[in-house]
Amino acid sequence: MIDIIEKRANLIIIFLLILISLRQCGASSDLSSIKKELKSQKSLLDSLPNRNDVKIEGLNSEKRMIQATDRKMLDVQRQTEIERDIKILSKK
Repeated sequence: MIDIIEKRANLIIIFLLILISLRQCGASSDLSSIKKELKSQKSLLDSLPNRNDVKIEGLNSEKRMIQATDRKMLDVQRQTEIERDIKILSKK
């Protein structure tokens, strides 16, 4: 048995190298699927609201609440401040 292995050592090594190279080709296809999944996750994260979006929505809801009440002078001043803050945050 050892004589056969010694005589055919070159063929065995070539066969093992071919198997290893075929296995590596399969691994690269796994990487491409991982990259696709990573891109889809990144696009999902980019579509989530950020901090400025949350601030703008909070200011808009405060403005609606002020408009729903009957108080006048202080509320008008606060509404103008809210509108100014919304414009600043929208530019970012």
